[in-house]
Amino acid sequence: MSVIIICLIIAVAVFAAAFITKRRFGLLGLALAAGSILSGIWAYDAGLEASAFGAPSNPLTTAFVSCFIILLPAGILLFHGDKYKTIVGRIIGAILFTLLAVAFMIEPLSSAIAPQGFGSNVFIWLVNNSKTIIGAGLVVAIIDLFLTKSPHFPKKHHKH
Repeated sequence: MSVIIICLIIAVAVFAAAFITKRRFGLLGLALAAGSILSGIWAYDAGLEASAFGAPSNPLTTAFVSCFIILLPAGILLFHGDKYKTIVGRIIGAILFTLLAVAFMIEPLSSAIAPQGFGSNVFIWLVNNSKTIIGAGLVVAIIDLFLTKSPHFPKKHHKH
């Protein structure tokens, strides 16, 4: 299977999850960064554990385990946090989340799958520009966190 098809399948699934749950990009983007750090720490050991359960021990297994670890914190936060109120916000947030998720996962995928055929130029461009995309995406995620309004609870009025 072509590497671009794998990236497109992941991108569509990530976009759909973010769009359907209406979650804001800021927290999800920072969760992807946390997942990337955890993946760097745990991916090799988790790949060995996966091979102990019968998965083939090869770079592709390690890449998929690494992608799973990258997406895990954001996947958990898809069920918690602030939501977008407008359809435009949902679309923009889901696009930003998808782009950042693919940028984080492009490194493990590129180490396991050699780009060839249809879409290899796009994949190589993503590999070459992933650090720029990640940097810009995290800045936008932090800005989105600042734009999030916290809920205001009514003050209790005590009768004296």
